[in-house]
Amino acid sequence: MNNQRLVILLLLVAYIFSPSVFNWIVAPDGAWYRPYIAWVMIIVIAFIMQLRRHKTRDVD
Repeated sequence: MNNQRLVILLLLVAYIFSPSVFNWIVAPDGAWYRPYIAWVMIIVIAFIMQLRRHKTRDVD
């Protein structure tokens, strides 16, 4: 149940901030690596969530 709340919270935050983040990523005067920063953040979040899920599964 706790993971479901976390996922819902993350989706809500992503929905609220997505226009600002998207404008920041595609800004023509921005650095070339901005989209890669967003992807790295997504990958790190997914890795942490899977790591926590794997650890709780070992305890059970």
